[in-house]
Amino acid sequence: MEEYNDGSLFPTSTLIPVTIICILLFLVGVTGNTMTILIIQRYKDMKTITNLYLSSMAVSDLVIFLSLPFDLYRLWKYFPWVFGEFVCRLSHYVNEGCTYATILHITALSIERYLAICFPLKAKVVVTKRRVKYVILCLWAFALVSAAPVIILFGVGYDNNTYPDYSTRQCKYTSYAISSGLLYMMIWVSTAYFFLPMLCLTFLYGSIGRKLWRSRNDIRGPNSTNRERSHRQSVKILAVVVLAFVICWLPFHIGRNLFTHVDNNYYMAELSQNFNIVSMVLFYLSASINPVLYNLMSRKYRAAAHRLLLRRRSSQRALSTREDTVACTETFTGV
Repeated sequence: MEEYNDGSLFPTSTLIPVTIICILLFLVGVTGNTMTILIIQRYKDMKTITNLYLSSMAVSDLVIFLSLPFDLYRLWKYFPWVFGEFVCRLSHYVNEGCTYATILHITALSIERYLAICFPLKAKVVVTKRRVKYVILCLWAFALVSAAPVIILFGVGYDNNTYPDYSTRQCKYTSYAISSGLLYMMIWVSTAYFFLPMLCLTFLYGSIGRKLWRSRNDIRGPNSTNRERSHRQSVKILAVVVLAFVICWLPFHIGRNLFTHVDNNYYMAELSQNFNIVSMVLFYLSASINPVLYNLMSRKYRAAAHRLLLRRRSSQRALSTREDTVACTETFTGV
């Protein structure tokens, strides 16, 4: 018989491995995304238009990890919720807003790659770093505004909305969200955020693949060859990032739609809970996997990461040597 932790919806045999996996994802995600931001901001040769988008996505992924402690708490103690109304609403809003931001960044970045490869002359004029920075600001603004209804969607309630009892306090969908239809509207919005960009990306990468295939035998000098190789490499990386995003987010949307059809069906409720815990792990996997993919697929990223680590080590050695010298000087002075 499975042992359940007091206040949890899952057995301890599920909670322990899920918690360990999430902590590992936290360490990998925070370290990797921080390195991505530092590498792109510190080295001039890494400040490409593509990397500006990737740096902004890394910020989004870092912010997402702020919600991980609260999600783990809810796994172990679904009730009572002890962090108050503000944290309940804010954590869900941050997750939703950052998710929308990531989707918009991937879509905008894919459009930029499409223009650079299929219309290179026009792209040089239209797509500039300054304009890309404004686009990134607009993407963030649009994502955060469209996620705003989530603030009303969630709140602190009580089990079955009965007489307020502290021991049954939960961070969950509000009764207003369900009765007003706001919950179903937000499910449609998040579903549109997922499937519409996927259709767009399918068209873009299909067009890019066709363009690269047709130009594979064109010989236009060594510079053109290098540019073509760079295009292929960036498209490969982005295609894998998109694929990872789809794999990580598809269970979430399936689970969300299952929730709306749960009613009082025990088996559907259990299936929805299982989807929720899988989608939570995949959610944080999505926020941590991109730096790993860059490291595996991009030689330039690996070289920059190596430079960053060597610079830190040399700085630490210099600091250690300086401290030893000061200590030695103080010792001789004191004699």
